[in-house]
Amino acid sequence: MTEQSADVGRGITLTYERQGQGVPLLLIAGLGQQKHEWHDGLVALLADRGYDVVRFDNRDVGTSTHLGFRPPGPLDMLRKRWDPRQYDLGDMALDTLGLLDTLGWQRAHLVGMSMGGMIGQTVAARYPDRVSSLSSIFSTTGAARVGRPALSTWARMFGKPARTRAEHTDAAVLMYRHIGSAGYPLDEARIRATAGTTWDRDPRPAAGVGRQLAGIMKSGDRTHEVATITASTLVLHGDRDRMVNPTGGKVTAAAIAGARLHTLPGMGHDLPEPLWPTLADLIDTHVTTVESRSTDAPNH
Repeated sequence: MTEQSADVGRGITLTYERQGQGVPLLLIAGLGQQKHEWHDGLVALLADRGYDVVRFDNRDVGTSTHLGFRPPGPLDMLRKRWDPRQYDLGDMALDTLGLLDTLGWQRAHLVGMSMGGMIGQTVAARYPDRVSSLSSIFSTTGAARVGRPALSTWARMFGKPARTRAEHTDAAVLMYRHIGSAGYPLDEARIRATAGTTWDRDPRPAAGVGRQLAGIMKSGDRTHEVATITASTLVLHGDRDRMVNPTGGKVTAAAIAGARLHTLPGMGHDLPEPLWPTLADLIDTHVTTVESRSTDAPNH
């Protein structure tokens, strides 16, 4: 795989990678995550199943465009005081649409985790003709009092930003000890390697993450919009998630007509390696079912 860039409009350029051939499958990363947090092994499993897999850096992370303005602090977020340049999930959905255009994909199957699930939901709701199916992983609708981080998680999110690569990797280990999949062994070596790559591609990433978080907060409760989604939807959530409470998966599935909720025991807010084959199978089964229905449809 080689990195490529896409001018998606409005002054935003996204960095992406492509692997495999076949059915278009777009992986959308979560808050503060770069494209490589869709791990190579999981991407390879999907490519081997016959997918043209694309993963990318959202705006404000990695080597995609960074907006540059100062992110709001916790009090500003509570008071909903935004910089005039502050974007929301709708803007990030337009970025995603621009990437589909660059790829030449009229339609694609979207798979988003956490914030990426929110972006995927927004694309599916606003641009239904571009979405073949949606898989929303440990995400939520923004509804009040559900799908929220634990108080202990909020405290960690607003901790002092790392100043060095070593501090960043140490902080990543501590965070994933807290929000990771308690039902599976903690892979500290993988966490450190992933966090190191993140820092190497985008040193001092805290400001961009802050702007992304503000984008989520600015978008508010999207439940009514999510309820308009017509794409076949699979909702995946772990039962040990301290970042997006499992109630987030429940309200997402409840909002979308015909959505199927699959709970993964022991999974938290990460994608542990032992679950990669299961996740690939679940996504593949969902997409294959949708593709089969499309093929069997009259006048296709």
